Amino acid sequence: MSLEHRVVGLLEDDPIMGESLVQRLALEGTIVRWWTTGREALAELERARPEAVICDIRLPDMSGEEVFRTIADRDAAPPFLFITGYGDIDQAVRLIRAGAGDYLAKPFDMPVFLNRLSGLLPSPPPEANQVLGVSDAIRGVERTLRRVARVRSTVLFTGETGVGKEVSARFLHDVSVLTGPFMAVNCAAIPAELLEAELFGHERGAFTGALARHLGWAERAGEGTLFLDEIGDLAPAMQAKLLRLMEDRQFYRVGGEVAVNFRARIVCATNADLEKRVRDGRFREDLFYRVNVVSISVPPLRDRQEDIAWLLERFFDQFNSEGELAGVSGLAEEAAQAHLWPGNVRELRNRVERGVALALGPWLMPGDLFPEAVEPAAFAAPLPSLEDARAAAERRHILRALALTGGEIIPAAKALGISRTTLWEKMRRLAISNPAS
Repeated sequence: MSLEHRVVGLLEDDPIMGESLVQRLALEGTIVRWWTTGREALAELERARPEAVICDIRLPDMSGEEVFRTIADRDAAPPFLFITGYGDIDQAVRLIRAGAGDYLAKPFDMPVFLNRLSGLLPSPPPEANQVLGVSDAIRGVERTLRRVARVRSTVLFTGETGVGKEVSARFLHDVSVLTGPFMAVNCAAIPAELLEAELFGHERGAFTGALARHLGWAERAGEGTLFLDEIGDLAPAMQAKLLRLMEDRQFYRVGGEVAVNFRARIVCATNADLEKRVRDGRFREDLFYRVNVVSISVPPLRDRQEDIAWLLERFFDQFNSEGELAGVSGLAEEAAQAHLWPGNVRELRNRVERGVALALGPWLMPGDLFPEAVEPAAFAAPLPSLEDARAAAERRHILRALALTGGEIIPAAKALGISRTTLWEKMRRLAISNPAS
């Protein structure tokens, strides 16, 4: 199993051994959290959330066994790989029987070490069916989200309306280790006077009509994700309450006197310029720094040309579930490529849904997607040469094949009916990077 992008804890007080292991794992693409004392590791393990821990048995302040037994009492404790001297082998064997994972006696061969560590790591979630697109821009967003998924830092999604900020937030939730639900709240759609009761809940009798206790979104999110869309539209009073929630990790139901612990991860989204709103006094500066721990900009669809055909096919399959239409015509695909998509992915989805519902023929045509256009949208832009059009179509088809196979070259070449060498050459000529690399 690959060690690339995996998060590993290293508890080693010897600076030479520690530096050597960190450098070697870095070559494998592994993210390493290095601690030199047991107390330091215990204090940071929950925040770092490593998938496995490499631990020396002899430490300056406590034994590796004490660290392991303390961690073993926690939820979702990671497996331990103990590295030990000859005199501690009996202790290491005892720890393995207690459920530690594995051990290696010093000195050890690095390939053996890497193989043992790889064997302890849990299988990563399947990626082939969990993708946001095939363009380099959105693949970059995906890679960032997979790294962020292993920690609980607050994430702020920015971007134009309709680019897929909530879809990206759901992707982050799905690839995370969170056990609770994904609770989405549109801060702009709920009147300010009702938002507090909906977000935090209320007790019976808290106000007229409150006949029973109501659990709010913050409480129902549990150990999952609380997604706050259009965070920039929060009223000042709610901004203060949200800041208190994030700082204290607890809240009070409306009319309640007992604090409720908040355990979910907060993810926010906005299409507004929050920094400008801070300068204008419309958004709290302290709240901005709280929600902006990890900022991810989702690019507009016009900057992700390779995703247009890919999304077009996905939406077509979704809305053509009964198979009324034969498919998307080449002219419709060309028209979609020429359109600027001011409404981004949401506009594309809506146009495909309407086109599938109202299409008169067996194929989805340009007029079905753009009924308001006097001429087909494909001819609104300068007509590309036949060679450019052929190369663009070939590039899109190869990207689709790579997306379907998770970036695996041999299955993609087989699906395309060409040899692996031919596929590599086409990818080089068309400037296609392997999404699996």
